[in-house]
Amino acid sequence: MSQIANGVIALVALLHIYFLILEMFLWDTPYGRKTFGLTAEFSAASKTLAANQGLYNGFLAAGLIWGLWLGAEGLAIKTFFLACVIVAGVYGAATVGKKILYVQALPALLGLALLRLG
Repeated sequence: MSQIANGVIALVALLHIYFLILEMFLWDTPYGRKTFGLTAEFSAASKTLAANQGLYNGFLAAGLIWGLWLGAEGLAIKTFFLACVIVAGVYGAATVGKKILYVQALPALLGLALLRLG
């Protein structure tokens, strides 16, 4: 079970690296605007805020990778960072859009459940 949990946690970390790239580097590009449904004016005006948001996603990914690197000793770290991702996903779903619940919170919740079962 722990290998499956670690696989899901790795996927959550990779998703957050993807979010980092989208928000820090692709926000004000056609791909970024299409992904987030933004106008060119809004993406240009909010580029700095999005980069900051992307940096935080990078911290979440780094924490999950750190926990994976520690193996069994990283249980508390993996639990903490998965919980952070879940809270961020639920908040994002409540304030931005329901899709965030499925893209961000649900994979982290699955990872946390598998981690605790293992």
